Amino acid sequence: MLTVDIDSNSGFCAGVIRAIGKAEEFLSENKGGKLYSLGAIVHNDAELTRLVDKGLVTIDKDDLEEMQDAHGESLLIRAHGEPPSTYRLAESLGFKIIDCTCPVVLKLQNDIKQAYERQKSSGNGQIIIFGKPGHAEVLGLLGQTDDTAIVVENIFMLEEAIEEGTISLGIPTEIFSQTTKSPAEYAGLCARLEEQMAEYCELSVERFKGRGLLAVHDTICSQVAKRHERLSRFAIEHDIIIFVSGKASSNGKVLCDLCKSLNIRTYHIDLVSEIKREWFRADDKVGICGATSTPKWLLEEAAKHVLELNKYVPAWEEKFIN
Repeated sequence: MLTVDIDSNSGFCAGVIRAIGKAEEFLSENKGGKLYSLGAIVHNDAELTRLVDKGLVTIDKDDLEEMQDAHGESLLIRAHGEPPSTYRLAESLGFKIIDCTCPVVLKLQNDIKQAYERQKSSGNGQIIIFGKPGHAEVLGLLGQTDDTAIVVENIFMLEEAIEEGTISLGIPTEIFSQTTKSPAEYAGLCARLEEQMAEYCELSVERFKGRGLLAVHDTICSQVAKRHERLSRFAIEHDIIIFVSGKASSNGKVLCDLCKSLNIRTYHIDLVSEIKREWFRADDKVGICGATSTPKWLLEEAAKHVLELNKYVPAWEEKFIN
């Protein structure tokens, strides 16, 4: 008999819950009004549609730069955060800013800014950010360094930057991670950077550690890190995984790839309507999970839809699904 479980650890992270809560509060207090959001408040089309119906208007950086006057309007800064230049522009246009930057991201921004100021005062050093180039959070982090930090998404990009000389191996280096990246990938990339710097200095890794040339900062959100560990168990414990998240979600891609690496029968969907009957077998233990941008109600809808699709299997169909 087919059964369905929803991962209790999936769903909105604290930062997204806070941002959506502030948006709903504003729209409730200003019925009939609108609230501008700089970028999608959450990478989930179903949830965005729900908020748009309440009066949320999503704009991008180009829209913001083309505006002439926004006095009397409110602009929500989503959980990803923004660079300092965005705040200056929004304030010059007259926007009232509702800052929903996640506290974890805000701390990371401050830490990177302090590292940049340290290096600027000493006249030597470089900052590396492990993250997705062009991602909203990464752009906000880059802004703390006047866009001088080096962004690498994987070990291949790291090796390429070293080979091209973009990353110098003989100067003080501080490395930070986008808060939603894979802890295992970050650890592997940092280890590789350390090996390369030690080799350049003609030292063993053990002796290099004492030189203080490389500072690795633990900046992945603890909630995200725990989710990786728990989701790994969840993927292994189920026969098939239905992973629900927007295709544009960086965190969703990371977590879905994690599930796929442990359970080959992992399917990534954005909408419940994408679930197909032929994916399932009569005795499957189905796991429903999602990203930090996936609302609980959508996970529940997916579970309900799976059960409805599988509530009756004619005998002649069983040979095709067993």
